[in-house]
This record gives sequence, C-alpha cells and structure tokens, in this order.
Amino acid sequence: MSAQIQLDSIFSDSLLDSRLKAIAKQVQEGSRISDDDCLYLFDHGTISYLGTLANLIRERKHGHVTYFNRNFHIEPTNVCLYTCTFCSYSRLIKKREEGWEYTHEQIMDIVRSYDGKPVTEVHIVGGVLPQYDVSFYEKLFQDIKKHRPELHIKALTPVEYHYIFKKEKISYEEGMRRMQDAGLDSMPGGGAEIFHPEIRDQIAGGKCTGDQWLRIHEIWHELGGKSNATMLYGHIENFGHRVDHLSKLRALQDKTRGFQTFIPLKFRNENNQLSHLQETSSIEDLRNYAISRIYLDNFDHIKAYWPMIGRDMAQLSLSFGVDDIDGTIDDTTKIYSMAGSEEQNPSLTTEQLVQLIRQVSRRPMERDTLYNELKDYTEEVFASDSEFKGYVSLPVV
Repeated sequence: MSAQIQLDSIFSDSLLDSRLKAIAKQVQEGSRISDDDCLYLFDHGTISYLGTLANLIRERKHGHVTYFNRNFHIEPTNVCLYTCTFCSYSRLIKKREEGWEYTHEQIMDIVRSYDGKPVTEVHIVGGVLPQYDVSFYEKLFQDIKKHRPELHIKALTPVEYHYIFKKEKISYEEGMRRMQDAGLDSMPGGGAEIFHPEIRDQIAGGKCTGDQWLRIHEIWHELGGKSNATMLYGHIENFGHRVDHLSKLRALQDKTRGFQTFIPLKFRNENNQLSHLQETSSIEDLRNYAISRIYLDNFDHIKAYWPMIGRDMAQLSLSFGVDDIDGTIDDTTKIYSMAGSEEQNPSLTTEQLVQLIRQVSRRPMERDTLYNELKDYTEEVFASDSEFKGYVSLPVV
C-alpha cells in the first residue's frame, strides 16, 4: 500500500479526532507543525497514524533509499571526570584500573589496522580526562590525515570540546578553528542528552549545558562544518522535555542548516544509576522515531543506530521515518553494549547490512559521511543471494 493511500485512510477514519486529522493535513501539504502539535502527537498519536505520516515524509525525501556507510569507532578512554547517572560506559578516576586509556600511538595503531580496508570514516568519542587536551587532539587529527588523507574524521562532542577549551583557556570560536585546521571534518551528535536544565542537571550535572552544546555546534556550522544531533530519551524526562529538545534543534537548524542527521538514542538501564527505571517499549521507540521525522522538517535524515536497538528494530524503524541505519561499525564499540544494548559485539559486513535493508524492501545506498552517494546496492549480487528469499526488488525512485 502506498504512503498516499495510507494517508487517505486517515482522513476517512471516523474514530480519529479532528486535531489529528488537521495535523495530518498539514503534513500532506508539507507545512510545519507547532510545538503544541508535537506534544499532542506524543500524547495522542497511535503507532499506525504516526507511522503513516512519518513514512510519507521519509518517502517524499528519499523514496525507498536507506543509507549506510563504512566506518569504525575509536574510543580513546572510558575513564571520565563526569558522573552522568545514565552512563554505563565510563569509570571514575578512582576506579580507572577498570577502564582503558589509549595513548596517541595506540590510537594510531587502530587507525593503521584499517589500512587497505574500504572504510570512509573514523568516529572518535570517549570519556573526558585532562591528558586528552587540545594539543592531544590536534596532533591526533593531524597524524590521521598524514597517514590517510581521505579518511573522514568525525570526532568529539561538545562535552569534550567544552572541557578542553576551558582547560586551554580559549574561546569556543578559537578552539573549533584549531580543530578544523588540524583535520576535523565533522562532529557527531552525542552529549546532547536532554537540553532542559530541569532534567539535564539531574542526569548530566557538571557537563556543558544545553545552550553550550548548541552554541558549539552553531560555531562549527558557521565555520562551514556539518554535524549530527541526538536526544537521549526514555529515562526521567517527560514528553514536554522531548518537545523542548526538538524545538531547540529545529530552531538552530533554521539558523545554520548545519545539521545533517537526527539520532534518537534509547536509554538502556543496565549497570548505571538509573537501573531502577524501566526501558521504553519497542512501540514507544517507533513512535519517537516517527514524531521526530514529522516535527524536524528541516533535517534531511533520521538515523536509527542499529547496534543500540538491534537489527530487527532497525528494520522496523525504516517504516517509521528512518532513512539511515549508520554503518558497518566494524569494531567493538562499547558505549551501548555496556549499557545492555541489543548488539553486544556490534559489527556487520557490508553484505550483512545490505541484506538487512533488502529484507524490508528498501534500497541500500552506501554514502560517505556528508551523504554523497557512493554505491547503490539495489541490484548487487552476493554469494548468499542464491539462498536469500526475502528481498522484493523495488523500482528506482
């Protein structure tokens, strides 16, 4: 059934209230919904209704294309000065023997281990410690570029930048220029958590504020850089806090157009101070993806991070507004596996990732970090295809 036919069924549904129909009409016309509308969707939108609207927007923007890239992660340390209540990953300095702290050369050894492999991006993010300062990252970025100039460096969150710039006693503006000059290509979206201070102070006290997070991204955008954005949901926040968070992202995107992708991050409750909280259901996760797609009209992409939610949920999300499922990862990234994510050893081959997308009748498209399309895998033939029965070929749209 086409997205438009599904939308028509909303207008003929006698059980649907007038406000939900009015919001659907706005989506049909391509007009922006308000913050109040967004909150109403969280409170009253059914999974089928939200999926219909989100999928309509997704297919308008991207057709059946689903993006992925070939990347690897490096986490310099999991020892951290901060004590976020939701974090299962970090270890306090007094317990640093339980963690790891890579040297410059150890990180470069990881980079060199991918020589000859067709990766396009290295994603670098980790804990906050004094030795990982401005000079450390300048030299690291420079050496990565000397070793492999074409490798895209996506590195560090505003949490890390805020700390190292403050320690160096330099402005955000000077700090981000120095990072760019050293070889930084783009910024990931981490560290956003929830912007509202009522929640942020409880779960991430001491880190950069929501306004500081936004300002560092704004400066990076002003320098011509691209970045991503996230929201950690499903802990002690309410729907109003989520809307506030999304509203601030949409407002900055209106101003700079520097965000590429929004990634909702599901709170996982293992091995942290919030373990007493129940995790959100799969239905709520899909609703959150869909509402994000409907509300963030000025974001090109919505990403589901498959190592966090698992492969099956990642496939389902592709019908709820998601058009990107991240990359092959090709490492043992630990940030979510230590919190109880679905994937404890998150690595997929390109063939596995392509098949995962094909199984739900979407078009696998390899991209680089900036969403330049590198290869369409729609008709790619793999050795395993002779045994593969789940793929329904789709026309190029």
